[in-house]
Amino acid sequence: MKKELLLTLSVCIALGIGGFAVAEESAAQAEVEKEEVAPLESLRQFAEVFTRIKQSYVEEVDDDKLIRFAIRGMLDGLDPHSDFVIEDDYEELQENTSGEFGGLGIEVGMEDGFVKVISPIDDTPAAAAGVKAGDLIIRLDDQPVKGMTLNEAVDVMRGKPGTSITLTILRGGADAPVVVEIERDIIRVKSVKGRLLEKAYAYIRISNFQQHTSKDMVKRIDRLREESGGSLNGLILDLRNNPGGVLNGAVAVSDAFITKGEVVYTEGRTKSSMSRFAAKPDDVLDGAPIVVLVNEGSASASEIVAGALQDHQRAIIIGRTTFGKGSVQTVIPVDEKSAVKITTARYFTPNGRSIQAEGIVPDIELQPLTVELKEKKLTLVRESVLSGHLVNHDEEDTDPAQAPANGESGEVEAEPEKKESDTPLVVEDFMLNEALNILKGLHILGQHGGE
Repeated sequence: MKKELLLTLSVCIALGIGGFAVAEESAAQAEVEKEEVAPLESLRQFAEVFTRIKQSYVEEVDDDKLIRFAIRGMLDGLDPHSDFVIEDDYEELQENTSGEFGGLGIEVGMEDGFVKVISPIDDTPAAAAGVKAGDLIIRLDDQPVKGMTLNEAVDVMRGKPGTSITLTILRGGADAPVVVEIERDIIRVKSVKGRLLEKAYAYIRISNFQQHTSKDMVKRIDRLREESGGSLNGLILDLRNNPGGVLNGAVAVSDAFITKGEVVYTEGRTKSSMSRFAAKPDDVLDGAPIVVLVNEGSASASEIVAGALQDHQRAIIIGRTTFGKGSVQTVIPVDEKSAVKITTARYFTPNGRSIQAEGIVPDIELQPLTVELKEKKLTLVRESVLSGHLVNHDEEDTDPAQAPANGESGEVEAEPEKKESDTPLVVEDFMLNEALNILKGLHILGQHGGE
């Protein structure tokens, strides 16, 4: 096998040298040919390194394994998202868009040799265990992650439902590594959830983008509109910790609210990498205001939606600057059992902004605060409980005896303690509560003719 490989490389080199020699007819042509044969020295170097490894490495290494290492090395050196895909990895790519697979429930990438959590997926073991966007996983059980490829690390994290794995995590702000034990489960990704926060104010949560995400979202909005009596005053679209997904799903979600112009376009080196996506003339909310929630775990397809709605001034974006993945990956088959997943283009928002490594900067930046309510023992005194207060002419059947007599403190009994299920939204989710306040303001402004 080694002789055959070296012979093939030698033939390639020999042919290249021959071509270069013939190409000495003109300076311009020589320059072109020089560019074409420039890798020859590198190929010689590769063949030499391959030979040295085969001859001198402490253990015998299979030729095919070495070549796979070399191919992966080429792709890993390009960017964090390009990869060499073989055999079982094809199934993984299919699972990522089908909405069901086994594992922990986290979207991951590589950074500095460690596994970086882009975002935990809603309602999964990882989310329940407190794994956060931005966490760096440095150990899987007793295995250091350093030296693993991303696919190898993912293979370790996946396993039979019911089995457990211990993650050792570096987390910003933590004094020491965080150790988390997680029990694997079948991950069924429900892309769209929704509810009414208050009458006529709808909340839609999209956890990732699948083929049918837009249809599911529109159905949920229609249902919430019916629950609210036939109309909605506004919508909060929650894209926090949404790692992305299918491009067409993101385009369709954006198009549901935008009536004209472009949604997103891509640019690359080849004609096939150039594409533009335009909006259709309909709006499922009939112009009602929208607030979009994002954070550093919002990536790729979710950034496309946020960028499109922001550029078209169709929504107010609030939260934290997004992840910044603005590149397109294409899976190109090499043979029946392998393919390269390679970055072929960049995304651009309708106004021509590149998302790559910049992200979407929110219109209003919010910190992820935790709010605690003070224990309320007394209700503050109001004018209506003061003795001898002036009566509002709109008051009916007011009984003066109900007011406290002179000299009384005017204190009233504390309100009944709220049940745990009645936790105020500001305590449950501060950013969501702020989004609701902004949405109400937009609705009121619209009623008064504001723009």
